Amino acid sequence: MKMYAELAEWWPLLSHPDDYLEEAAFYEKTMLEQATIPVETVLELGSGGGNNASHMKRRFTMTLSDLSEGMLAVSRTLNPECEHIPGDMQTLRLERLFDAVLIHDAIMYMITEDDLAAAIATAAAHLKPGGIALFASDDTVESYRATTQSGGEDGDGRAARWLQWNHTLPEGETSTTVSYAIVLRENGNERVVLDEHRFGLFPRATWLRLIEKAGLEARALPYEISDFTPDNPHEMFVGVKTAS
Repeated sequence: MKMYAELAEWWPLLSHPDDYLEEAAFYEKTMLEQATIPVETVLELGSGGGNNASHMKRRFTMTLSDLSEGMLAVSRTLNPECEHIPGDMQTLRLERLFDAVLIHDAIMYMITEDDLAAAIATAAAHLKPGGIALFASDDTVESYRATTQSGGEDGDGRAARWLQWNHTLPEGETSTTVSYAIVLRENGNERVVLDEHRFGLFPRATWLRLIEKAGLEARALPYEISDFTPDNPHEMFVGVKTAS
């Protein structure tokens, strides 16, 4: 995907850290309320450009892992005090435990049920007893709508704008196409980049079943941020590792 590879250096203009303040505060609150141990150390899988961590590092010691070296480079600039580890959320094993594990919208790139189960198992494998895994998927099958979104920022001598087009989920499928049109301006010159992603979508029941299968106590919680309107409520999922 071009956005996380050749366009990674543009990430601060495509997705600004300030836009994550509300979400990060909500994740922090959820972790502190749902874990049965004090939360001090957090592993974020699929941490991308580090926007969540830029806020959460004030409260937690953050360890950040992502598959994209370009995105990790962006995050290292934003979060130099955090540990950064290249890795795939389906297979990563660090041989150490954390009070909490966070997977934000990067979990949407798990296309099949096996992919999702592997990512959940990675989260479970890194949790201390009493710790919490938080899975903040943008959508389930039940909440998904075909929509468009747009955004972007101006920077020093450059600017970026993007349009995101979420296509209809075919009946019976677990993934859908998401198209991006990205306009980049630098030194008065513009170029347009088209990028296509696949997002995985799973029913609420599948989420809960796979979290339980990974050995965690599964819960669905209201995903209460302003991006989601009351007429289309969303949920996020947590798994708590029992003391046994």
